Amino acid sequence: MNADSQEGRSPLAEGQVGLVVEVFRMLADATRVQVLWALVDRELSVNDLAGHVGKPAPSVSQHLAKLRMARLVGTRRSGTTIYYSLENEHVRQLVVDAVHNAEHAGPGVPPHHRGEAAVRELRAHRTGNKLLK
Repeated sequence: MNADSQEGRSPLAEGQVGLVVEVFRMLADATRVQVLWALVDRELSVNDLAGHVGKPAPSVSQHLAKLRMARLVGTRRSGTTIYYSLENEHVRQLVVDAVHNAEHAGPGVPPHHRGEAAVRELRAHRTGNKLLK
């Protein structure tokens, strides 16, 4: 990204900045990150999520309440069971991007780049070369 692409961008309004900060605050908890990651490609009940993240259901339920208030997760009721899912595609992309970014901090090729084409793309990106198709 170059500086020219940023020229037309206005500063964020204070209220919007506060909402963004709240989203990052919600991501600043290991259990909530695990919950959001578990919901990236499916919906799950509190008990399923509790088993997935290795925490008691009441604790997971409290985290889900916070995530729901921050509009990061939504619910669907089926009979007596409530299923949780990510609120929208933007939340999904935020979670996936955060996990992928963290994978780049470790050694070697990140798991999301392990396919042959993805490894070539990553190497080209790191060296500044364009890929030829």
